[in-house]
Amino acid sequence: MTNLSARSEQTSSRVQRLVAGLKAWRFYSVLGVFLLVMLGIGWRLTDLLVVDNDFLRQQGDVRTIRMESIDAHRGVVTDRHGEPLAVSTPVQTVWANPSEIDPEHPKLAVLARLLELPEGELRQRLRDYASREFIYLRRKVQPAMAKEALALGLGGIYARQEYRRYYPAGEVTAHVVGFTNIDEEGQEGIELAYNQWLEGEPGAKRVLKDRRGHLIKDLMLVREARPGKDLELSIDLRLQYLAYRELKAVVGAHKARGGTLVMLDVSTGEVLAMVNQGSYNPNDRSQLAVENLRNKAITDLFEPGSTIKPLTIAAALESGQYSANSTIDTSPGYRRFGRFTIRDHRNYGMMDLTKIIVKSSNVGVSKIANDLGGDVLSNLFSRMGLGQATGVGFPGEAVGVLPARPKWRPVEEATLSYGYGLSVNALQLAQAYMVLANGGIRYPVSLLKQEQPPQGQRVLSEKVTFEVRQMLKDAVAKGTGGRAQPGLYAAGGKTGTVHLVGAHGYEDSMYKAIFAGMAPIDDPKIVTVVAVDAPQSGEYYGGEVAAPVFARVMGDALRLLNVKPELEVSDVGASAAATGDRG
Repeated sequence: MTNLSARSEQTSSRVQRLVAGLKAWRFYSVLGVFLLVMLGIGWRLTDLLVVDNDFLRQQGDVRTIRMESIDAHRGVVTDRHGEPLAVSTPVQTVWANPSEIDPEHPKLAVLARLLELPEGELRQRLRDYASREFIYLRRKVQPAMAKEALALGLGGIYARQEYRRYYPAGEVTAHVVGFTNIDEEGQEGIELAYNQWLEGEPGAKRVLKDRRGHLIKDLMLVREARPGKDLELSIDLRLQYLAYRELKAVVGAHKARGGTLVMLDVSTGEVLAMVNQGSYNPNDRSQLAVENLRNKAITDLFEPGSTIKPLTIAAALESGQYSANSTIDTSPGYRRFGRFTIRDHRNYGMMDLTKIIVKSSNVGVSKIANDLGGDVLSNLFSRMGLGQATGVGFPGEAVGVLPARPKWRPVEEATLSYGYGLSVNALQLAQAYMVLANGGIRYPVSLLKQEQPPQGQRVLSEKVTFEVRQMLKDAVAKGTGGRAQPGLYAAGGKTGTVHLVGAHGYEDSMYKAIFAGMAPIDDPKIVTVVAVDAPQSGEYYGGEVAAPVFARVMGDALRLLNVKPELEVSDVGASAAATGDRG
């Protein structure tokens, strides 16, 4: 019994020890696993927080921090008195995140009507770009429209501020100022020529957004937006309006194909007005005709016709071979050059230089040209600015054609003397008349307001230009320019009527009516050139079509500029009653 009891106790003790051993092994095993897990977690935390910290922070920022552009408004374009001609106004652009929108949402029908979009097209775009986070819905709309769109409460519809270019004077200044595209990049006119000056530099900022792209807060300004620089033009908007009004009226009254008017400040070369017909409204280009985009005063060339005769007379006076009293025998009223014949309106017989201008004699001026030679004429025309760029820096400027020949034929000298065989634009012709008006100084033409007096170049003597101005005065008072008298101011100028060139040469029944002149003639302030293309009313001479426009525009312009009237009412009546050839 004693042995059995002792064995039982030994067995029980062994079992207890075995159980205790198993418990200790399990405990240490669990403890070991726990320590290994904790060690792994610790290592991973160390790896995330120390080793991969920069990478993970960058990845987090990519998902939550965005760089947003800050739009910069374009510089303001003004006239010489600060009146705005082109401004950038704040507008809203409505955009969508297609990944957040159900293309079948019923409110999309309301949104489409509000944004004036086809409903089917809107839903299809959301389906097509479902994987994207950004598409435009309507760019640069009125803030009220964007506010209504957001008020619908559609998730994934957003708006951001942008700028839209607006032109307060509309079509009146369209050809000078030009316009921009939807991204405010210059496309025409001054907007294109001075695009880098006018455009601003966008800014940038860091913002915090949630995973759906909603803005939580602005974090940091990275770069401030820099607005574009303003630009002050030489244009006087008051003169521009009246020039546009009168040119549009004459083109309509004579059923003309188009027209051009340029007005220069005699003492500075600044362009005070420059208008064309037809025109366009840069604020609404839905019905824009491409042919109306050109600034014809600069881009379109024409033969100046009889308006060049004063320059031929200036060359004669400068040569010393002629004086104002020199006489030319124009009998029998025509000249033959082989099969080509030059004619006057009638046989004027003996004429002095003044009468040649007053009566616009082709025969008289051609005889002078043959005597002087083509090189003399071409040299003077070049000094006056013909056949070369005006320096105005306008896109698409045409320099024209001024012939220079190794040997001139007599017929070429003759036709050059009265404005055929060369081509100019209206601005070049105005620049040449500016030289006659200011005493012989050629100033660079400018569309920008000049803060300092420009440096000019003398190309003719004061004596010669004074004598030519007196002839131009008589041409208005007694000759072909009788209808160019601007009210209470005495003017001087020259008419021109030239055949237009068609597909098969000169058109027999298509003309350009031109008048170029200055006022007040005894102390000129303004030079103006008027050209009307293909008038169809039965009247087509420069003295009938273009001269009256000159009279109305110059009379109003001089009053606006506070130039003291020179004439009495009785003088105006006498001048209006004067008759002459139509020119």
